[in-house]
Amino acid sequence: MIAGKVFLFLLCLNVVSFAVIASSPQTCPADDVSSKCGASDEWKGEFFPGIPKIKYEGPSSKNPLSYKWYNADEEILGKKMKDWMRFSVAFWHTFRGTGGDPFGAPTKFWPWEDGTNSLAMAKRRMRANFEFIEKLGVDLWCFHDRDIAPDGKTLEEANANLDEVVALAKELQGKKIHPLWGTSQLFHHPRYMHGGATSSEVAVYAYAAAQVKKAMEVTHYLGGENYVFWGGREGYQTLLNTDMGRELDHLARFLEAAAAYKKKIGFNGTLLIEPKPQEPTKHQYDWDAATTANFLRKYGLIGEFKLNIECNHATLSGHSCHHELETARLNGLLGNIDANTGDPQIGWDTDQFLTDIAEATMVMLSVVRNGGLAPGGFNFDAKLRRESTDVEDLFISHITGMDTLARGLRNVAKLIEVI
Repeated sequence: MIAGKVFLFLLCLNVVSFAVIASSPQTCPADDVSSKCGASDEWKGEFFPGIPKIKYEGPSSKNPLSYKWYNADEEILGKKMKDWMRFSVAFWHTFRGTGGDPFGAPTKFWPWEDGTNSLAMAKRRMRANFEFIEKLGVDLWCFHDRDIAPDGKTLEEANANLDEVVALAKELQGKKIHPLWGTSQLFHHPRYMHGGATSSEVAVYAYAAAQVKKAMEVTHYLGGENYVFWGGREGYQTLLNTDMGRELDHLARFLEAAAAYKKKIGFNGTLLIEPKPQEPTKHQYDWDAATTANFLRKYGLIGEFKLNIECNHATLSGHSCHHELETARLNGLLGNIDANTGDPQIGWDTDQFLTDIAEATMVMLSVVRNGGLAPGGFNFDAKLRRESTDVEDLFISHITGMDTLARGLRNVAKLIEVI
């Protein structure tokens, strides 16, 4: 009897182990960009089967896959809601977020992912991106260069990879969809350990400039309306080995060159700087809106750049999001908003979807006072929580963020009526 129970227990363990192994995604080397691993970008059927195009159903709706407050074509304060908001899907969090953190492995394995970093996988991911955008009912998206295409062993190889994926994106987006903005990822690769535009290595500085040049070109090619600079490693860990004045001069020269190249290629988009006080560096040179505005004035760059304000970065710098938006607005620098929030009990950049209606109301008050954000907008620099692993959660989170800001706009309309 005991032997039978032991056998049954071992059999159950074997079945569970087999199920876990079978459900695990295919894994390949992270730097594999060949066709041997992840050979095809084809995908049969929809990426999001069973999820219809999201529609406005009003506050009384119990359908989680519907808008309760965001009614795109409804006119409020003289503009349609979609024109006040200009919502954009952020490719990196939506399609490259894995749920991993410093304490744990990834938790999200979307059905279309094959575990590779191949060109074929990048193309398949891009197809999923545009199906998501269309079902969500928005017409803007944004990206980092290395999010949408794999890096290469050389700059030429990286550029070729990017060109191939961008060609597909151009085809898929058609005439109705285009990027709100593009940017370069100048913080992940080990070469950028000391920054890109503030690196002490001239070869790294030059590589960063070449990467920005290419990313700006493809943003322009895709019809992007803005280009963003987020200097995650443009700062220092200690002043003992940092020549701050020299690094700031180098950063300014880098931005001057970018502004000049923008004009050379006929890109009419707005150049945006995204302030953040720290993380990953101890101190980032564009600490907050006021610091960045002062930097732009000092180096004669007012008129060439505006600011992309992120609410979570505002709280990291000790300010409210409303404070940062007003500081940017009063200086004529409010260009775009990274729509997210942080947890007041956690001291880092948690990139959560905004759900606080009071905060959303203050955010929208600044937007209305600014006359809108165009050619900027709201991009959701926000990610699912680690524990959120269902595909439909990608939609529910965006719906929640959009509805929260839409409700904020409705509240502002009421405030203006009272005032």
